[in-house]
Amino acid sequence: MVRKRRTELPTAASGESSGSAQDAPGGSGSGGGRGSQPPVAATGGNGSGGGRGSQPPVAAPQQGATGMGFQGGRAWGPQSQQGGRGGGYSGGRGPPQRGGMTSQQQQFTVPTEYHGRSRGGAPPQQPPAAAAAYEPGSRSRGRGGGGRGGEQPVSHGGPPSKPSSSDLHQATQESYAAGGTPHHVPSEASSSRLAAESLTQQLQKVSIQQEGSPSQAIQPVAPSSKSMRFPLRPGKGVTGRKCIVKANHFFAELPDKDLHQYDVSIHPEVTSRGVNRAVMEQLVKLYRESHLGKRLPAYDGRKSLYTAGPLPFISKEFKIILADEDDGTGAPRRDRDFKVVIKLAARADLHHLGMFLQGRQADAPQEALQVLDIVLRELPTTRYCPVGRSFYSPALGRRQPLGEGLESWRGFYQSIRPTQMGLSLNIDMSSTAFIEPLPVIDFVMQLLTRDNFTRPLSDADRVKIKKALRGVKVEVTHRGNMRRKYRISGLTSQATRELTFPVDDRGTMKSVVEYFYETYGFVIQHSQWPCLQVGNQQRPNYLPMEVCKIVEGQRYSKRLNERQITALLKVTCQRPHERELDIMQTVHHNAYHEDPYAMEFGIKISEKLASVEARILPAPWLKYHDTGREKDCLPQVGQWNMMNKKMVNGGTVNNWICINFSRGVQENIARTFCHELAQMCYISGMAFNPEPVLPVYTARPDQVERVLKTRFHDAMTRLQPQGKELDLLIVILPDNNGSLYGDLKRICETDLGLVSQCCLQKHVYKMSKQYLANVALKINVKVGGRNTVLVDAISRRIPLVSDVPTIIFGADVTHPHPGEDSSPSIAAVVASQDWPEITKYAGLVCAQAHRQELIQDLFKTWQDPVRGTVAGGMIKELLISFRRATGQKPQRIIFYRDGVSEGQFYQVLLYELDAIRKACASLEPNYQPPVTFVVVQKRHHTRLFANNHHDRNAVDKSGNILPGTVVDSKICHPTEFDFYLCSHAGIQGTSRPAHYHVLWDENKFTADGLQSLTNNLCYTYARCTRSVSIVPPAYYAHLAAFRARFYMEPETSDSGSMTSGAAAGRGMGAGAGAGAGAGSGGRSTRVSAANAAVRPLPALKENVKRVMFYC
Repeated sequence: MVRKRRTELPTAASGESSGSAQDAPGGSGSGGGRGSQPPVAATGGNGSGGGRGSQPPVAAPQQGATGMGFQGGRAWGPQSQQGGRGGGYSGGRGPPQRGGMTSQQQQFTVPTEYHGRSRGGAPPQQPPAAAAAYEPGSRSRGRGGGGRGGEQPVSHGGPPSKPSSSDLHQATQESYAAGGTPHHVPSEASSSRLAAESLTQQLQKVSIQQEGSPSQAIQPVAPSSKSMRFPLRPGKGVTGRKCIVKANHFFAELPDKDLHQYDVSIHPEVTSRGVNRAVMEQLVKLYRESHLGKRLPAYDGRKSLYTAGPLPFISKEFKIILADEDDGTGAPRRDRDFKVVIKLAARADLHHLGMFLQGRQADAPQEALQVLDIVLRELPTTRYCPVGRSFYSPALGRRQPLGEGLESWRGFYQSIRPTQMGLSLNIDMSSTAFIEPLPVIDFVMQLLTRDNFTRPLSDADRVKIKKALRGVKVEVTHRGNMRRKYRISGLTSQATRELTFPVDDRGTMKSVVEYFYETYGFVIQHSQWPCLQVGNQQRPNYLPMEVCKIVEGQRYSKRLNERQITALLKVTCQRPHERELDIMQTVHHNAYHEDPYAMEFGIKISEKLASVEARILPAPWLKYHDTGREKDCLPQVGQWNMMNKKMVNGGTVNNWICINFSRGVQENIARTFCHELAQMCYISGMAFNPEPVLPVYTARPDQVERVLKTRFHDAMTRLQPQGKELDLLIVILPDNNGSLYGDLKRICETDLGLVSQCCLQKHVYKMSKQYLANVALKINVKVGGRNTVLVDAISRRIPLVSDVPTIIFGADVTHPHPGEDSSPSIAAVVASQDWPEITKYAGLVCAQAHRQELIQDLFKTWQDPVRGTVAGGMIKELLISFRRATGQKPQRIIFYRDGVSEGQFYQVLLYELDAIRKACASLEPNYQPPVTFVVVQKRHHTRLFANNHHDRNAVDKSGNILPGTVVDSKICHPTEFDFYLCSHAGIQGTSRPAHYHVLWDENKFTADGLQSLTNNLCYTYARCTRSVSIVPPAYYAHLAAFRARFYMEPETSDSGSMTSGAAAGRGMGAGAGAGAGAGSGGRSTRVSAANAAVRPLPALKENVKRVMFYC
């Protein structure tokens, strides 16, 4: 019996977790390949971002974040040192930095006021945490609730958190009198909204009552998506050189129409939108003139119909007859009868949309926007193949083969957005993978890359075929013109020649081969192959592969392999001026002025790209070590190099070993490479011993675990008597190394407590200086050094960062690939550990429920048999770690959150800000540093183009806009604090600016303050000498989450074969993010269902956690 699997899987963009998995930096340029850019969606922006959050979250049991072994109850006190490498970042390595603590300090020198509750007495009571408000099923935007599900309300000591009023649009800055109670402001919700609850109320649940103060019992209410306000724009920025850029936004005139919404019910109900649309199309054709008042309605394919003005009835029933497809036999076609009821539901008010666009109303009227979107999608939906918000068709550009039975189709993305210039239609080019409409036999041959049918199929072949074909629609070819369609549910376990089935009630059996010959005169050639199983599991039908052809126009939503990703990237990669021309052509081709639906609803779309005022922010000065010839550096067009410079804090590598897993690298070459690398590290400013502890050792990849442990043990046998540690492992890997890379990282980081640097065979042979310099940068931060710092940081000139100790967090959640329907999602949080420099980030990772976007382990409590309720979590551990490294507690928090779609803004903010508050309160009463919470988005479709592509002063070498280009007007949100920033120089293709949206801001940043800080941070990315496209803390969180996929224990999948990180980043250089998702999927952990207990990741070793091991 084949296990049923959903066919429409939520798609995380295939590229979701790229970032190079291999350590070795990519050859040329300073970051190698695409290194400086975070991963791109493999579908070149085809709306594949839909993956994040397409399923309601499942409450995950509270697993520990990896390595969260801190002692709850000790609050800010340092722990006894584990791993013995010094208390802070570089204890015992190179020049002493403030992170290092003396052994006396390590014992316990934290002033008593920082100690949380003593372990003795019972913790004070506190109102139930907001958990109940997050139960799945509460109606809120995005994922339909989420969070910690059935966890018990927690209680612990601490201060009230800062109140926040929905009316003030902002958290208030009042300081709290001890024991004060947060005030409550009723939210101003209109009747059309969902049950509203302001963030004030949400955060009251977070407020931690002081001992003795009466605890308020707050009834949990479902959090509303609209009852709170995000910060208003604090004015526009003025820093930087002004210029004009063009954006792929087209002004849309707001119609002056009276929009009506009608509920549609079709009986018998069908799940297919296509059938629903066919029914409604027929209805409009028959009754538009007579019964619909000549109106042309827009239909969403499900339950809603919209008209420009009222229909001449409140409710009406129609009978529709739909003729089945002509089966080609000449027999009369089967008719299907439908009953359709159309009933007035509401008037969609465009007045509020107008008010919102003018900034006179805070909430975006989603209903009105949705209507306009549906109207503009109506015509392309009939012409093209819709996928998410995109449309594809072979008519929109040449199909390109991607290999293994797939091809790419060109298309465009279209979405209506509220902006400062009014409504705008965002149009972008897109490509995605479709299944080639081949005979199934040909598809299978391509899939298995073989050219003869005689060899029998192996078990692995069968699994591959079953995975690729499950859910695919085929039509039969053995009945002349009668092309009936079926959906494949599986493969038969026997060969076609062995299959029999009952032909009558007496149980007379007939073989499939006989049946096809006798009934259709069809001789089955490949009877040694299995049959396709179609229809449902109860009454399976068998179809030989050779009588089936794949139906055209089926998008391939599963994971692509590396070759396919490369082929797809080639297709989508367009120079900016080419992409701009294609977008213009698409708008012209779509001819919105002739679109009958747009005309009916009075929507007018401009055919000109929006011209937008932009500014180019200056690059920051970077500080290098005073002993180098160049002590500081001003990057030019987003890049610089290490020539004549030394790392500002060189780390120390006294003891290292090298293991060579590549048969193609002889021992003398490996030795020479290690010598050259050690030399480069030394030249770059590190203290690096030229001689390894043990000679280079060559080993077989299949013995990775045994070899690593043996060599580590041998090295420690030499070092331990002298009280020394092993600082670094250098590994040489074959270019195609399967799961070797992931296994090696897992063993080193969670078992041995050792940082490692992997280098690919091809780079070892080339031994280019550029490559060695890049590897040196990575090694330095892995052993606790710093490559460079901002001159403004050390001279204390960064507004709202340099004045008081500030911690900057980055957070991201990566989800498993489409098709992996039960592997956990991985959350990662990193936080800066140095102040005022803000360049070193410690990272933590944890596994959580499948496709859960809210980070579950930011704050958690658990029962300890001795200490009672203990509070912990990722935020708390990182705050303690900052305190330990700098000797100060953070007075300000800046939190960059990656990977959140607009529909999830409210939920993520409610849940995660709540967790940050609780984590702070659990450390010390009244400890509530002000928080700024910024979402970073790369998965959007806004592109910026130079106003004049031939102006050398306006573009970089790739033809893209210059790094530092920031836009906060016209195409941005009408009232909220957001901006687009292109912080990196393009390498190939069209640069995608990052979109930053501030969801909470108690630090009261100005536009210039936050834009400059964000741009300047992009120059501190450790792995290359280029500015990067998203702010480094968010980038590092992404890398850490990607790395943690390799920590999951491999399990046998339903195929009976091991699923391992085979594709994981093969052959990629450090910066060379080989583009879209070159295999983040790594080791997939199969669990029976998404809500099964998530197995916690193995803990990171303490000494690994403290350094930038993920680089």
